Amino acid sequence: MGLVADHKPERGGLTVEELVRFPQLRLRVLAGESGLSRSVSWAHVSELADPTPWLLGAELIMTTGMAIPQQAAAQGAYLRRLDDAGVSALALSEQLHVPPLHQEFFATAEARGMPVLEVPLAVPFIAIAQEVAAAVQEDPRQRLGAQLQVFGALRWMASEDLDTATLFRRLERLSGYQVYLCTPQGRPLLPGVPVPPDPAVLPASPDAPPTIPGGFALPVPAPGGPAGFLVAFEREGARPAGLAVVQHIATVAALRLAMARHEHEAQRREGAETLAEMLQDVLDPSAVRRRLRRLGLPADPDDERGMLLLLVVRQARDDTLDRALAEHPRLILRRRDDLYVLAADSPAVREALSGLPGAATGASRPFPPGASLKVPQREAAWAAARATESGQGFVPYGDDTAGRWLPDDPAVLGGLVDHVLGEVLRYDAGHDTRLLDSVRTWMERDRRLDDAAKALHVHHNTLSYRLRRFAELTGRDLTASADFAEVWLAIRAARQIGVID
Repeated sequence: MGLVADHKPERGGLTVEELVRFPQLRLRVLAGESGLSRSVSWAHVSELADPTPWLLGAELIMTTGMAIPQQAAAQGAYLRRLDDAGVSALALSEQLHVPPLHQEFFATAEARGMPVLEVPLAVPFIAIAQEVAAAVQEDPRQRLGAQLQVFGALRWMASEDLDTATLFRRLERLSGYQVYLCTPQGRPLLPGVPVPPDPAVLPASPDAPPTIPGGFALPVPAPGGPAGFLVAFEREGARPAGLAVVQHIATVAALRLAMARHEHEAQRREGAETLAEMLQDVLDPSAVRRRLRRLGLPADPDDERGMLLLLVVRQARDDTLDRALAEHPRLILRRRDDLYVLAADSPAVREALSGLPGAATGASRPFPPGASLKVPQREAAWAAARATESGQGFVPYGDDTAGRWLPDDPAVLGGLVDHVLGEVLRYDAGHDTRLLDSVRTWMERDRRLDDAAKALHVHHNTLSYRLRRFAELTGRDLTASADFAEVWLAIRAARQIGVID
């Protein structure tokens, strides 16, 4: 079903009713009398079945009748196309090529409030066009003034440092339009500028005609293709400045978007450098707090925004993580396959990271701004490993009750691994077996033999044999609490120093 155009008379402009009252034109209203208050900006002759790709809205379309279809349904569709494009009225020449008009034609005109006028044969179309041009001659001066002021938007951006919301409110006042911005999917494009209330007005493609009922919809250009769309509706009581001004507003939106993306990328690079230095523990607490403050994160122990959280995110793309945390200040650093994130601790941040599709996220305990990241880094890495192994999307530190007791020294961890697991590691490497992986899977599933065998895709008898062989090689009895704990800590140490995945 088509959209009914929301035509509003322009203050000081020409309406269809005023045009009908011109005695010299002798126009007669055939249908759509409820739409006589529509504004008329131009009069144009068209004999095309669909002239809408070449219209801007508020035109009076004049035809000898050659464009009118013969069939009833086609006549109704023709009127709806014109109305959806914002045409003010349709004028038909009397006694020329107008086919018999069906009831559906008149019903559509009445339902849409689309005025249909009859032009006497003695009145040439050029006479109507001249009267319209003369009546609206003041409008070009008003539009030129609006254009010159809107074109000054680039100067405002440079000299006044306006934020996005203030900039676009000023553009709305000058242009006479209510402005909306959104991505092709209907999401916000720039902060402070609302999305269109009805996504149905968005064009099907960037090459679609710009005219929509009550205004215009234009692509916002960006490298690689449009970043989204600008939708501009005529405001009640305003004098819309026309398509040229709306096109310039779309250009301003594109420039503002490019500036925002540049600022975001610069801030992201600074954040990554800061987080890298914090992880290396080379910054003093005062320098850390200064940088955190500049990057929008809690910077003081008594900051009302609370504590910080360090997270390790695995199996996630940078852009996916950026979208999930779009509303939250954060520092992000990629280290090989892991993404390290520093953010203010909040339920919203935890929820956003819990919902990352296919990702495994580990979180440290909350800590105050300026604190060393040595301990939070270990905590987040352990929690991420636990999330990966268990298949959970988000694991806060504390679920891994064994790993917290391991020392920091890689040499000590390596000694523990070699002492407990060395024989098994050498046996697996030499015989292409999976004894260690089988024992780890069995332990992670709380020694449930059938569950572990299913996860390993082997028969439970095969897994039982592997457990016995592991015990023989290590000399550890997995049914004894002390031996079980030692093996579990050794497996955690092997994971920590990268001996196993």
